[in-house]
Amino acid sequence: MNLQLVTIGVYGFSSENFFSALAAANVEVFCDIRLRRGMRGSTYAFANSQRLQQKLAELAIRYEHCKHLAPSLTTRKMQREADVALGEAKRQRKLLSSAFVESYEQECLASLNIQQFVELVGPETRIAALCCVEQEPAACHRSLLATHLAEALGIQVRHIKP
Repeated sequence: MNLQLVTIGVYGFSSENFFSALAAANVEVFCDIRLRRGMRGSTYAFANSQRLQQKLAELAIRYEHCKHLAPSLTTRKMQREADVALGEAKRQRKLLSSAFVESYEQECLASLNIQQFVELVGPETRIAALCCVEQEPAACHRSLLATHLAEALGIQVRHIKP
């Protein structure tokens, strides 16, 4: 398999740098693995679904919303509670809680059909991106998904950071 995965989070990027990073990585398919595809405030408005899809189309990058790969509201609540217990803001988080990891593995990764993912990105795709919001890959479910896919497919993952 010739597929390579990159991951990217929205936080920490300007609009220009975000899209430049995707273009520089030669991303062909952009997998949005967020449950909700809206961002609050003007700083990250470029990552709101419609604007994001429009800019990706201009760059000839195919957009796929992979809602089934997003953590459930219940799992997200577990992480919020862990963040509060640690006195840590979401944007400053460096690692996911063990409760979140376990829940995400059970609800998403255990039933993930790898072949369906490969078909979704397309057999001709060389580079696909997994995108969510957190700046640190280890603080986001995209790193769990990327590791799972890399192990199953025997491929490499590269994390794009600001």
